[in-house]
Amino acid sequence: MKSPSGTSTSRTLLARGAAVGATTAAASGLGSLAAAAVFARAVLTPDRNRPDDTMVRSVEPGRVTLGVTADCVVPGHYGLWLAGGAGHARIGELLDVDESTRTVTRAVLGVDRGELTVGSARWNNYYFGLPPDKSINAHTEFVNYATELGHMPAWVVPPEDGVVGERWAVLVHGRGARREETIRAMPTLRRQGWTCLTPHYRNDLGVPKGPGGRYNLGLSEWRDIESAMRYAVARGAREILLVGWSMGGAIVMQVLDRSDLAGLVTGVVLDAPVLDWANVLDFHARRNHLPPALSALARTMMGRTWGRHLVGIHDVLDVAATDWVRRSAELRHPMLIIHSAEDEFVPVGPSRRLAQARPDLVTFEEWQVARHCKEWNVDPVRWANAVGAFVSR
Repeated sequence: MKSPSGTSTSRTLLARGAAVGATTAAASGLGSLAAAAVFARAVLTPDRNRPDDTMVRSVEPGRVTLGVTADCVVPGHYGLWLAGGAGHARIGELLDVDESTRTVTRAVLGVDRGELTVGSARWNNYYFGLPPDKSINAHTEFVNYATELGHMPAWVVPPEDGVVGERWAVLVHGRGARREETIRAMPTLRRQGWTCLTPHYRNDLGVPKGPGGRYNLGLSEWRDIESAMRYAVARGAREILLVGWSMGGAIVMQVLDRSDLAGLVTGVVLDAPVLDWANVLDFHARRNHLPPALSALARTMMGRTWGRHLVGIHDVLDVAATDWVRRSAELRHPMLIIHSAEDEFVPVGPSRRLAQARPDLVTFEEWQVARHCKEWNVDPVRWANAVGAFVSR
C-alpha cells in the first residue's frame, strides 16, 4: 500500500473513494454493487500515474520554499522528485512555515540528479532517490531472480565488510512504492552483517504482471518473495530476516504462513504493516463518508467467483486470511512492528492489538508524529536503534 508506499497512493484512493461516495448516494441495488466494485478496484489497481503533488515556489542556497501540503510540514528528512521524476533532491529540517502565503521553507541537503528549480514536484518519503550504490555508496549487484511469471530484477547489497555470507535480509516495499523505499533500512542491517536483497514483485512498474494485472493484497505476491528467498538460499543464505513496509508487511505475513522456506526466517521487521485488510478498507470507507456496508460488499465480491469478474481479479481473494489479529495464535516468528499513531493510510490499531495478543513474540514501537511509512524520516536514530537492537537479538 504506501506505500504506499504512500502519499500519492493515499490521495488517489481517497479521491476515488469520494467519487464512489457520490455514486453510492444516488444508487441502490445494482448501483451499490457497481459502487462496491469501483471501491475494490481502487485498492487492487496498481497506480501507474504519479502526478506531482507540491510546488517549488523559490530556491535559495541550502533552502527551498514549497507550497504547504500535509506531508511537507512534518518534521524529518524526505526527498523531492523534480521535473516529473527526472531529478531528485534530499530535503531536511523545517526552517519556516508561513501561514499567510501557505508556504513552508526547508533545508536542502543535496541534489542527487537534475536541477532544483521553481515548478511542480512530488514529495518522496523514501528520502533516497537512487539505487544503493549511488544513495549510500554501497556496492550493489543488479541481478535477476526467477519467478513463476518470469525473471524479476533485484538489488543485492553485501554487509559493510563486503562478504556475502549466510545471513540475508529480504526487503519488501509497499503497495505502489519503489524499491528505494527499502534503502533506509540498509545501513543498520549492513552494520549487523546482513546481506540485503530488495526484489521487485508482480505488478511493479516494468516487471511481469500477475494474472489480471491487479494487486492481490499479498495473497499471490508472497510467491515472488518466496522466489527471492530461494535465490538467496542458492547464494548461501541459511538465515533470513524479512522486512516489509505497508502492503509489503502483508506480503511478508503470507510468506510466513505459506512458504516452505518460513523455517529459515529468524526474525521479521514490519514498518506500518497491513495486518488486516478489512480494517484498512473500513477505515477508508469511513474517511470518505461511505456506507459501512460498501466495504463489506467489496470484500465479499473479492472473495466470490461471481464478484471477482466485477472487480477485475483473476483469483478470488480471501480477505479474512489477512487478519493477523484474529490469527495471532498461528504466529511463530519473533517480530518488531514499527507504526505511527498518525498513520493516515494504514491504521495503527491492528499493530497495537497484535502486540497485545502476542507479547511473547511481538516487540512494538509506536511513533506519534509520523505519517504512513515515515517513522524513519521523523526519527532515523530511534528507527535504527530499534531495528538494530531487535536484529542483534
